[in-house]
Amino acid sequence: MIEFHLDGRSGISPYLQIVQQVRQAMRLGLLTAGDQLPTVKDVVARVAINPNTVLKAYRELEHEGLVAARQGVGTFVTATLTDESLAAHEPLRKELAAWIDRAREAGLDTESIEALFTSTFRSLIEESA
Repeated sequence: MIEFHLDGRSGISPYLQIVQQVRQAMRLGLLTAGDQLPTVKDVVARVAINPNTVLKAYRELEHEGLVAARQGVGTFVTATLTDESLAAHEPLRKELAAWIDRAREAGLDTESIEALFTSTFRSLIEESA
């Protein structure tokens, strides 16, 4: 089951972070059709968030057709976002892990690694647009 992690420094609203994490898990094949999302009560207990924020995120996902709420049972994944590229993930993950190891060996801390990755990623995306 997915565990949500909220970053108060990201500038992204908590409900949108939940939506993004569900979509990401679906793209990576970590959540598939039939899987149950954590209950609102569980999310509230784990990440100290307002229940309405979780409900808003789940409603957004439901509106997108990615999940469905079943009264009294929970919220379940109804779609998939994976495609044929999923097979390429593992080799790329290994390369990325090796890159992160090299960055650590070069003396970068976690925040510096994340900043370097994010800025490079965004630059490349903007160049290709």
